[in-house]
Amino acid sequence: MSEPSLALIEPRLRTLLPAVLYAEAWSEPSTQTLIDVFNHLRTLRYILQDYVPRFVADDPATPGKTRAKWQTGALMFTDLAGFTTLVEAHAALGTVGAEALLEMLNIYFATMVEVISKSGGNLLEWTGDAMLVQFPQADSEGLIKAVRAGLRMQRAMQRFAQIESPRGIVELGMRIGIHTGRFLAADVGTPRRMESVLLGQVVQATKLAESSGVVGQVCLTEAAQALLADTFRYTQAEHDGYCLVVDDLADDQLGEYDLLPPRRRAGSGVLFDHSPAALISSIEAAVPLVEQLASYLPSPVLNLVVESAAQRAIPAQFVQLPVIFVNLLGLTNLIDQVADSAESDVVQVLAHCFALVNAAVEARGGILKNLTYDKIGSTILIYFGAVNGHVDDVERAAQTALAIKAVIARMAEVQVGALRAAVSCKIGVAYGPAFAAEIGEPRGRREFNLLGDAVNTAARLMAAAAAGEIYINAAFHERIDAAHRCAALGTLQLKGKAEPQSAYRLLS
Repeated sequence: MSEPSLALIEPRLRTLLPAVLYAEAWSEPSTQTLIDVFNHLRTLRYILQDYVPRFVADDPATPGKTRAKWQTGALMFTDLAGFTTLVEAHAALGTVGAEALLEMLNIYFATMVEVISKSGGNLLEWTGDAMLVQFPQADSEGLIKAVRAGLRMQRAMQRFAQIESPRGIVELGMRIGIHTGRFLAADVGTPRRMESVLLGQVVQATKLAESSGVVGQVCLTEAAQALLADTFRYTQAEHDGYCLVVDDLADDQLGEYDLLPPRRRAGSGVLFDHSPAALISSIEAAVPLVEQLASYLPSPVLNLVVESAAQRAIPAQFVQLPVIFVNLLGLTNLIDQVADSAESDVVQVLAHCFALVNAAVEARGGILKNLTYDKIGSTILIYFGAVNGHVDDVERAAQTALAIKAVIARMAEVQVGALRAAVSCKIGVAYGPAFAAEIGEPRGRREFNLLGDAVNTAARLMAAAAAGEIYINAAFHERIDAAHRCAALGTLQLKGKAEPQSAYRLLS
């Protein structure tokens, strides 16, 4: 009888094991090495569970299999005001500044995630320093929990109202928007890369409520407020269709808890039999469970997480890099128009589009961070140089933006049942400073994130662009290869910028 071997699953371990452990397991698979492999996979599974929303961690999709399910509940969207100033204040200090900023950020996010968890919420996604949170109970129950969570978060923000920085005191504040209704939770992608996204007008309405709100307060849509009636007191918001919740609750009235059932975690996986055959069998059983979760991370980020799993810490860094924001137009607007039996057709088209865009990014060494449904439709954040830098990252970014434009142009129009939609995109590209780090709770919900001026500028350029066009900032224009044709746009007044910014259109 032949000796037990990892040979059958070796290809699947290549991306899941740190390089040194992989080499040891292949060249000298001793009992202790096999135990180390199993323990690493168990640790990695715990880490990856915290990188995805709760409903994905509890029931991840089969990699490459598209699925979608309508859900009902309250959604909360938060955005942090003053964060870009804080990043800029620490950037000049290099590594020391990055470590200090990460420590402050993790205190902030850990505080907010704890409030969300205690309030019965589920953190779905980070978009920069913004958070999208779900309160899954239907009718007014989830909505009440969302409002109470928002009030607790605003009270907790007092701790961060004035932050000492290398440039003096920086004032941080938070806007919170809340809406409720039915939205579609979808998993799209390929076996190589999956993505979880929420779709529907309810998601957009939630994010619009945040932007219509006021720093330091909780903003509700009128539809949400109507369901709550006189549960809370309200004042009229500046924008029609919204109101602000008055926080006049005593501490004992608001309290700390509105808990969900405890989160199920992966089994402890204690090894009782240390024979080679039993160890290999345990490793074979663990691999598919880890693969499901690993597919939700871009390959370079997954490698970073794998190599740092033992330390459970990824060093933060300030970087100068190119960032791309893509706004998909037309496709996801069909979600709320099609019959329930046909929404899967829209999701299938979205999955195909996501796969092609991700392929264009991966082929040029970039990282597609996430697909999200924003105030202006589906948006995709892409960056180069934060994990696997190249000397020609700016050129790679230019080629990627043009390739994505071509991919979307070939789709032209989609039809679902009797509905037709013209599909297009608009793209913003910026070169500039950013902060790259693993943010969140050190032993809880977290992810590798990119924040800072380059991200914000790319998003603003995307919003300003017309359909089918690519807008770039002056810093990017200065660095792209002379082979690219560009047209000057003059100056644009971008949100968040005190002065008009020079911009260009990337033509070819």
